[in-house]
Amino acid sequence: MADPRSAVVQPCARCGARWAVQGKPLHWCPRCHGVLLSPAAVDAPPARRNYRWVARPPGRKSAPPQPSRRPVAPETPRYTQIPRWGLQDRLPQESVAPRTRFEALIARLPLLLITTAIVYGVAALAELGRYGILLRNRTRLIQPALLWISDGAVTVSAIAAALAALVTAVALVGWLAQTRRTAYAGVGRRDPRPRFELFLGCLVPVVNLVWPGVFLTEAVREGDDDPRLLRAVRIWWAAWVFNAVLVTAAALYRFTSSLQARADGVMVTVWADLAAAGVAVLTLWLVRAFAGVDLRGRPARITRWLPATTPATSVIEPVHPAGAEGAGRRAPDDAVGNDEATVQNPETATAAADGAPEPEHEEVLAK
Repeated sequence: MADPRSAVVQPCARCGARWAVQGKPLHWCPRCHGVLLSPAAVDAPPARRNYRWVARPPGRKSAPPQPSRRPVAPETPRYTQIPRWGLQDRLPQESVAPRTRFEALIARLPLLLITTAIVYGVAALAELGRYGILLRNRTRLIQPALLWISDGAVTVSAIAAALAALVTAVALVGWLAQTRRTAYAGVGRRDPRPRFELFLGCLVPVVNLVWPGVFLTEAVREGDDDPRLLRAVRIWWAAWVFNAVLVTAAALYRFTSSLQARADGVMVTVWADLAAAGVAVLTLWLVRAFAGVDLRGRPARITRWLPATTPATSVIEPVHPAGAEGAGRRAPDDAVGNDEATVQNPETATAAADGAPEPEHEEVLAK
């Protein structure tokens, strides 16, 4: 406690104890560890102290200092540019994983199919030009430069068509895997065939004449089982097998020795290239049919034929007999009444049986 002989004390801001200053002033209260106020005389009046006591209710803190208000600007605030603050309805963006090169190749499948069809069309034109040179060579000699151009066009177009077909086939297998995965996921199942089996069944020669159609049929039956889509798969399958037959025939003509057989082989190659271009277009149609669009990428229109359940009604009003005095037209319901009146009138019925002419009925027949 404070020494009564000391004239200078330090009050505690927390517990109110006064401590005598003996030498250097303290900072913390030895009793409650509160803040000690600055030293002052024991009997100093409040006016001469550098602190003052404030009475507050227990448990209540002092009010925070009020911030100074800025003076209101006399002019209306304006913006030098469009403000970027405000309420914005931003939709949550789903995190999309980056696509691999194979997935990017699958996304370009329509472009690859169109390119393959064009390249095979160019190859067919090159083979057709060679056939024309063969026809002209029967009677006249051909310039060597023209032969070199023809051979180069045939070779380059054949190599380009083979490369385009290979890349497109790989992309088609990836599309087939995605389509089957989506179809099986729709029924809560997993595709039972692994990806390597799809690649082997679609890329190995001779084997790929059967398994692509099987894979597509399974995808259709596990999905919506649409008969139109199943018919499209069968049409594509038949065209694919027919194209393989033409390719095999064109390859067999390469081993012939006679000039006429080789010329026929050139023509068969033309038809094989045209068939390959048609199969590429047909494949594009099949891919877009699975996506629900037509060949040009527009939403497909589905026409459904339903049996008529209501009786047929005439859309043309029947001809009704006019009045005997040439009055206006009668309502359609009057025709029934006229028939009943004819049946109920025995004299009219007798006259009709005797063959007597009836003007009103003759007028109806004439109309």
